Formats: sequence, structure tokens, C-alpha cells
Amino acid sequence: MAASLKNRLGVQEVTDVKSGLGKALVAEALGTLFINFFGCLSAVNLVEPQAAPNLVLIALTFGFIVFVAVQSVGHVSGAHINPAITVGLLVTGKVTIIRAFLYIVVQVLGAIAGSAILRALTPSSYDGGFGVNKLANNLTPIQGLGIEFILGFILVLVVFGVCDANRQHTQTIAALTIGLTVAAGHLATIDFTGTGMNPARSFGAAVIESFWENHWVFWVGPILGGIAASLLYTYTLAAPAAGEYSPVNVEEKELKSVETANN
Repeated sequence: MAASLKNRLGVQEVTDVKSGLGKALVAEALGTLFINFFGCLSAVNLVEPQAAPNLVLIALTFGFIVFVAVQSVGHVSGAHINPAITVGLLVTGKVTIIRAFLYIVVQVLGAIAGSAILRALTPSSYDGGFGVNKLANNLTPIQGLGIEFILGFILVLVVFGVCDANRQHTQTIAALTIGLTVAAGHLATIDFTGTGMNPARSFGAAVIESFWENHWVFWVGPILGGIAASLLYTYTLAAPAAGEYSPVNVEEKELKSVETANN
């Protein structure tokens, strides 16, 4: 019992220098730093600070930088770079409690650093926004919570799907799929909530702009959505291991039988 609890906590990862935890923490911090710097930078307009934001530019920038971050540090830390993903993996037992806690801490610190660097490199006379999340006029906090819940849900569902080790029939590039999911989420919901989707990213921008109105929405929504998606995928949608029953496996076998018969 004690050994099981110790393993769940992940004490051995802290004490074992070969666990790679230190490198993973650096990777997670860099990932969110990139997201907040490049993603929020796309919302900065030095030419016309008061002009309406270019939604397509912002959405594609966030999607591309997530793709780049996952591709560059995924082999080091798994490239969670989002507390909603980390919590989803935690509740399904895929990461330990200590690792999850430390990941979220460095994700937040990295996001703050990214937004701080962006602010430092922007002319002091600039009076526009730096990518802070705000609810649209007339949108209630509960409606905003619903939007952010769905954003967290679809993102974590996609992450679990593309990272499922038992999926043998897909050639999809995980990093690209995750990046496209982030881009799609932004394209659809920037007008509603500014598209939080990532609590650390939202927190970093909020710190720099000192804007905290309804900030809880951008933590609770994505994390609850991520938990729901992780549980649904793990216990309902996960691909079967080799030899287990699956309608897909049965269909593939039938197709092979037909091809063999025709030949």
C-alpha cells in the first residue's frame, strides 16, 4: 500500500537523476514561453493599435507555435505545455502527482516569462492588448465556462487520440493534429472568450495586463473539459491492444479476406 502510494506520488522521479524530470521541466517552461510570446505577439498591432484583431492571423499563429513546441520538446517532456492536458493525464494515471504539479508550476512560469518578454520588446507607447482573455460583451461567465470546457475537451480528446500507442491504422502526425486543433479552436471562439484553451497561457497574459475579470473561467473550463475528455477516451474510446476485439480490426480482417479471395 505504501509502495503504491509512493509510486503514485512519483517520489522516485524526484530522487532519481535518471528520470529526466529536470530536463522535462525546462522543456515545459520553454513550450509555454513560446506560446505566450509568439501567440500573444500575433495580437499586437503596432501600426493600428485600436484596430480590430486579425482573427485568422492569431488562430494560425497559435496553431503553428503549438505544432512547433510539440515537435521540438515532445520527446523530452511529452509536450503537455498546458495544465488541462497535464491534469487529464494525471487523473488517468499516466503521470505522477509530483510530476503533474511541477509541470503546471513551470508551465505557468514559462507563460509569464513569454508575455513579459513580449511586453519588454514592445514600444512603451503601445496601448493595445497583449492577448489577454476577456469574455465578449453580453456573454455570461457560465456561457464562457461552457465555451472553455468544450475547448479543453476537444484538445485533450485529440491529444489522447493521436498519442494512443495501440492505434496502428493511422499515419497522422501528432504535433500537426494538435496544432490544427488549437487553430480551429481559435478560429471558432476568439470572438467569444479570446480562446483560452490553455490556463497557463491565459494566466501569463493576465499577469502582464493585470486583468483578472472572470479569470477563473479560463482555468476551470479547460481543466474540467480535459478531465472529462481524458476519462471518456481512456474508458470508452481507447484503441484496443493487439488481439482484443475491435469493430475496426474485424473490418480490416474482412477486407483482407475479400482481397485474398479475389486474388
